Amino acid sequence: MVEGHSETKMNKSYTILISLIVALGGFLLGFDSAVISGAVKGIQVYFEMTEWMLGFSVGCVVFGAMAGNLLAGPMSDMFGRKKILIIVAALFTISASWSAMATGYTEFIIARIIGGIGIGGAILIAPIYIAEIAPPKLRGSLVSFNQLNIVIGISVAYFSNYFLVNMEGESWRYMLGVEAIPAAIYFLALFTVPRSPRWLIRNLNQVKLARKILVKIGGEEYAELTIAEIQRGMSSTEEKGKLSDLFKYRNRTIMIIAIGIAFFQQITGINAVFYYAPTIFEQAGGSTDSSFLQAIVVGLTNLVFTLVAIWLIDRLGRKPLLLIGTSFMTIALLMAAFAFNNATYDFNDNTLAKISNNEIRTALSDFNGKSFDSQTALFEEVEPAMDQDLFLQFKRNEITNFIQINATLVLIAILLYVAAFAISLGPVMWTLISEIFPSKIKGIAISVVGFFNSLVSFSVTQVFPWELSNLGPTVTFALYALLSFCAIFFVYKFVIETKGRTLEEVQEILIRK
Repeated sequence: MVEGHSETKMNKSYTILISLIVALGGFLLGFDSAVISGAVKGIQVYFEMTEWMLGFSVGCVVFGAMAGNLLAGPMSDMFGRKKILIIVAALFTISASWSAMATGYTEFIIARIIGGIGIGGAILIAPIYIAEIAPPKLRGSLVSFNQLNIVIGISVAYFSNYFLVNMEGESWRYMLGVEAIPAAIYFLALFTVPRSPRWLIRNLNQVKLARKILVKIGGEEYAELTIAEIQRGMSSTEEKGKLSDLFKYRNRTIMIIAIGIAFFQQITGINAVFYYAPTIFEQAGGSTDSSFLQAIVVGLTNLVFTLVAIWLIDRLGRKPLLLIGTSFMTIALLMAAFAFNNATYDFNDNTLAKISNNEIRTALSDFNGKSFDSQTALFEEVEPAMDQDLFLQFKRNEITNFIQINATLVLIAILLYVAAFAISLGPVMWTLISEIFPSKIKGIAISVVGFFNSLVSFSVTQVFPWELSNLGPTVTFALYALLSFCAIFFVYKFVIETKGRTLEEVQEILIRK
């Protein structure tokens, strides 16, 4: 019994090590996504961006990810999961270095899009690879390593931004460039992992090589059973999958689950919160330093609750986590909307003295003694008092000097929202997506769903700065709350439980439905 226990432990350790290396792509994805939050003010000034230019410079990473999504699945079917991940690591390295050295807006955008292509590949192929090597009892936890590394990357980016923000010169260059170091490490580490045994059997018919890898993962018996499962799955999928196969009636339930969960993961605003965390806290009246510290707390909350999700996903299951998480996300977003709705904007000697722009201070001097109970009412009064350029500067840089709000409630709401996302839509979506598609269409299906997920994310991040300035934070968070409420009903009606089943069993159940 001692020897058997030792072997199982050794095999488990090997699988975990492989999964952690591959999931380093998630770290880069998270770092790349969050690091821009600290660089927003610097790049806006350096490249003289309008609101829409700023939104595009932040969201273009997701735009690049859509291209990566479309390419990664079919290319990983053709060349293998490992080779595509190596290319992804190279793209991250190039993007980080180039964006840090960019001197023109167009050049900066191209560098960011290259990183986005890397994100599109990493977010799809890493979960597929891990799902294909992981034993069923560990699959949920191991696939969630990718999400864990995403949130670690986000947390490290917030820490990095906090320590670099006050550096002399253009600190945003250091913030963006430091990512090249972990990207290079990832590139080298990927050469140590094996190829996916499922891909080897299905695409190259290399059963012997696949058996060696599977034996190392789970022993002889596990290897034989897994090979038999893979070959049985192949018998019902003789020909290669096509795009049209996704829309056949037999795959209807699978596509509804995949497209729906991909939509709700992003439309509920998570990337807007991560990308613009310091901006949100400044909207709540915080200073630049305190808003960066609060962004660090957001990242740490995401990390802690992702660890909770990894612990629960193979115990409690996918569907219960989704229902719990989306419910608390709805509550948190309503709390944020309530806090901003009850905010007031007070003009007095103290608040007017905080204005750094003399022209704006002069234009607002007539409002001394006035108070506004909403951002909309404030804008209606203030806009006629100054020209468009000054009004734009006021909205971007000065409005936070006047807000009186329960900042603690805003912080609690954002932390609850992030925690709820971290135990549900964050890790569970990618676990489900890696489990539900038949082998025949997996590569192309993952690409289509990933592209759609990125498209929704791009739309959210592109529009968010405009929403904050024009609709105000109250309406913005209320809209996200409504969409999160809809997500609860979607999960309840459509999502199935995949816990403890082999990939082949999951696919058979969904096709029968």
